[in-house]
Amino acid sequence: MTEKRRRKFSKPGFAKKSLGQNFLVDKNYIQKIIAALDPRRDETVIEIGAGRGAITKEIVEYAEKVIAIEIDRELIPLLREEFGARENFILIEKDALEIDFSALTAFQSPAPKTKLVANLPYYISTAILQHLIGYRRSFSEMILMLQKEVVERIISPPGNKERGFLTVLIERYFDTEKLFDVPGNAFRPSPKVTSSIVRLKPIEFSGVSGDEELFRRVVSAAFSQKRKTISNNLKTAGDDISQRLETNGGLEEVFRKANIEPSKRAEALTIAEWESLLEIVGHG
Repeated sequence: MTEKRRRKFSKPGFAKKSLGQNFLVDKNYIQKIIAALDPRRDETVIEIGAGRGAITKEIVEYAEKVIAIEIDRELIPLLREEFGARENFILIEKDALEIDFSALTAFQSPAPKTKLVANLPYYISTAILQHLIGYRRSFSEMILMLQKEVVERIISPPGNKERGFLTVLIERYFDTEKLFDVPGNAFRPSPKVTSSIVRLKPIEFSGVSGDEELFRRVVSAAFSQKRKTISNNLKTAGDDISQRLETNGGLEEVFRKANIEPSKRAEALTIAEWESLLEIVGHG
């Protein structure tokens, strides 16, 4: 590769395929996202993946404070040049998966007045969503752009074959609303997929099982092989879950107490049924 070609591909602001970057450039969709976010003077907005600042440029005009998180070191100078003089702008050069969001928002306790907006690349969206679930109490709401198929999966109702582990986690902890689609031609470069905007509002969870890690492990085990029934999947779950099942009378007895048909697949269970199951398994 010639030196000229090297400079071309290392140009600051050039979308990197390795980071799943597609920059939103359509002003109509930018404004629709801002309208959905509705940033206000008494709120902090955290933006994951500030990119070249298309959305940042809007929210710094409305929010009390904007905390932009960007992992691409080549975009950092561009963002600093554009927004560094703004008193309400803070830039963090870090992977969002390494961010302790509760520390960023601790100053707003007890009532969270922090919103999150993010354009999440497909390859890392599941990991970041799981990370954000753990910090959900830090936010009043999240406006997320995800691949359309991911959004359809996380809003799928019980019985839908698209329903999975992440669907159940999100349904347990959030009110979820799909807002609108964003076509590929709204980005540069244009992806071959459609994106969707979804709103997640943390709910005050009142379920019977307070052990969130146990909930994750049981749901994960239940979905381990989607073609199998939930009972068959739990038969081969880890030692901790197996021991809890035995302590509570064995698999058949646990399902009887939870009033769940053992022949059901995991995607068929409602949140109420998951809670019933966890109430019993959690006593192990």
